[in-house]
Amino acid sequence: QVQLVESGGGLVQAGGSLRLSCAAPGSLFRDNIMGWYRQAPGKQRELVATITPLRYTDYADSVKGRFTIARDDAKSTVYLQMNSLKPEDTAVYYCAALRPTRTTWGQGTQVTVSS
Repeated sequence: QVQLVESGGGLVQAGGSLRLSCAAPGSLFRDNIMGWYRQAPGKQRELVATITPLRYTDYADSVKGRFTIARDDAKSTVYLQMNSLKPEDTAVYYCAALRPTRTTWGQGTQVTVSS
C-alpha cells in the first residue's frame, strides 16, 4: 500500500528547474526524517537530500548549491527544488520516510534532463 505520493517529475533541458512534491499521511510525516533518493539506469539508488522534523538538512555533494529540500508540516508534504539541472541528474526520484525501524518509499517519479 503506497503511502507516499510523488509528483512533479518530467522532461527539462539542461540548466532548467523542476520541483518535486511528496505528500504523506500526517502520522508518517510528522515525526520522521524525510528524504529524496534517486536511481539512474544501471546504478544503485543514492541519497539526494534529507530533512529532519526540526528542518536540519543534508545533501549529496553532487547536488549541493543546486537542490533545496523543504517540508510543509501543515500539508504533510516534502519538496525538492532542483535548479541548474544537468543530464547526470536524470533518474527516477523517490521520496522516503526514514522511520526508526524501516523506510517507507514512494512509487517514484521520472526526471529526465536533456543536453
